[in-house]
Amino acid sequence: MPLHTADALILRTYKLGEADRIVVFLTRDRGKKRGVAKGARRQRSRFVGALEPMTEVRVAYFERERRELVGLNYAETVRSPLAYVGPPRRAGALAGDRPGGDGTTAGEHIEYVAYFAELLDEWAQEADADDRLFRLGISMLDAFAAGAPAEALARYFECWLLRLQGVYPEARGTLSDGAVAFLTASRSIPPHRIGELAVERRVLRELETVHRKMITTHLEKTLKSDRVLRDLRRHA
Repeated sequence: MPLHTADALILRTYKLGEADRIVVFLTRDRGKKRGVAKGARRQRSRFVGALEPMTEVRVAYFERERRELVGLNYAETVRSPLAYVGPPRRAGALAGDRPGGDGTTAGEHIEYVAYFAELLDEWAQEADADDRLFRLGISMLDAFAAGAPAEALARYFECWLLRLQGVYPEARGTLSDGAVAFLTASRSIPPHRIGELAVERRVLRELETVHRKMITTHLEKTLKSDRVLRDLRRHA
């Protein structure tokens, strides 16, 4: 029963029994894993604070042959996206912003984190290492730390996720000039600098509609976190 250590991103957790959790996490070198974190729901658990979605962790786990679930030994937090909840720290603002940076509330910010985690969970393959996908996820934490606007960052993330999976068609003929400009710029700018792009909110909403159709078609379902984000926006 070998012990593995890895850099990882937490994607989601489920309750198990009275005190445990099943943890889904994405590793750099061994792909997506599912494991049991014993006692993770106890108040004094050694996993406290380390199992939130999109948390970058250093994990150690035991893996047995012919067992789907690994046994988590520990998960040490490296960075948490919750540390970056708040208005973006940048000079500009998107057209049509609500007061406070890019108009994203703390609740919406947290749901964007959940959205990124759910997309990674849906796209990542079990035990199939994909360094590009892992690095894309890590880059979202870099962007949060830099105060990147969440809505623009979501369109950037969707675009690159679809490109990496080879399902982003050439739809330039059906897109506005602003949308084409954003997609072109996203090929060369890192996500932590996405706030430097001058992009109107209507362009981001246009791309949101296009990307949602692609994602829904590819996954054959609508993501729960996407529905929550739309509900939050509707009631804002």
